[in-house]
Amino acid sequence: MTDPMRVEPEVKGTDDINAAFGEFLRSFEAFKETNDRRLGDLERRSEDVLTEEKLARIDAAMDRQKAVLDRLALKADRPPLGAPMRGAGGRGAVVDLEYRAAFDSYVRTGQEARLRALEGKAMSVGSGPDGGFTVAPDLDAEIGRRLTVVSPIRSIAAVRTISSGTYRKPFRTGGPAVGWVGEEAARPQTNSPTLAELSFPAMELYAMPSATQTLLDDSAVDIDQWLAEEVEIAFAQQEGNAFVAGDGINKPRGFLSTGKVLETAWTWGNIGYLVTGVAGGWPAANPSDILVDLVYALKAGYRQNGSFVMTRKTQAAIRKFRDSTGTYLWQPPATADGRATLMGFPVVEAEDMNEIGSNTFPVAFGDFRRGYVVVDRIGTRVLRDPYSAKPYVLFYVTRRVGGGVQDFDAIKLLRFGTA
Repeated sequence: MTDPMRVEPEVKGTDDINAAFGEFLRSFEAFKETNDRRLGDLERRSEDVLTEEKLARIDAAMDRQKAVLDRLALKADRPPLGAPMRGAGGRGAVVDLEYRAAFDSYVRTGQEARLRALEGKAMSVGSGPDGGFTVAPDLDAEIGRRLTVVSPIRSIAAVRTISSGTYRKPFRTGGPAVGWVGEEAARPQTNSPTLAELSFPAMELYAMPSATQTLLDDSAVDIDQWLAEEVEIAFAQQEGNAFVAGDGINKPRGFLSTGKVLETAWTWGNIGYLVTGVAGGWPAANPSDILVDLVYALKAGYRQNGSFVMTRKTQAAIRKFRDSTGTYLWQPPATADGRATLMGFPVVEAEDMNEIGSNTFPVAFGDFRRGYVVVDRIGTRVLRDPYSAKPYVLFYVTRRVGGGVQDFDAIKLLRFGTA
């Protein structure tokens, strides 16, 4: 029998992904068997320290195996660059190819005259006060697609692309008066709807990858591919933190930084939360019941598209919960590139969420596509700097991103406290 605590080395290929996924599923079966034994010991008031230690080791091994599996699936999911241009054969394709060749020359050698001429023909504002140029449109779109794969909140939120500096969304604070009337009864005049506006400015996000001139001189290196791979993780990490906990100062405002009130006192402009009743812990009896309450705190229209958001460590604690029939509430993903589920809802791992602690908010549940919006301004810019870190060439890559809660009733939180 395969040792459930052995972690397979990271490898590539579909067969290897399937093998890693099989190891993960076998570990979960071993985890359930050991946890069932632990719960049986607790019922008999004969807790076994060895069983607890074995469960902790299997749990840690599962987390490591899932991390390896996630990296393998991520590599497989990354769409390749260099796909055929839309409109191939037409004037637009020729212009795109010409711009891409000029941009490639700028990145490799620093020659910008050809690129500047093309942007001038297009009446572009590509070269800003800080210098630099916008990347080719297909590379800009590719970076956006890669971020959707890597960034946990972006993958479940609504994404809006804008050409201006701010995305504005009107919402209704008061609607027209309506009611039932008889066929011949008088119809009183209705009030006009009252509208307000939410505003989501796009903030500047940057990364600064470096390369040797030898790498840039190598014609076999796909510069677009290299640049996209260098910035995607840096951008995704910064985005992930901002979308969850950003304070809104020079960055998006995260949903955990939005006003929060008890669900019983919920008002628009705040996110409602439930409490566990224990500071820094789960309820002593039937701890999973609070998760059921959290799900049903969300209205039915949102609940059908709901997702749980939490850290891997919080997920490990929930993994031990069973319902009244003995079925585990947490279930592993059905496929290697899928998500685990909790009570049938997808679980999204966001390591910027709170960990379990006194009065923290480690668990969120909601329809994030309706609840949270990510704003992308068109155009990723690159400034080449061969001077600041010789012999390396730095690339100052900037992208304008915003975000915030757009529907305060679509997300609910769980607080580990008493009020």
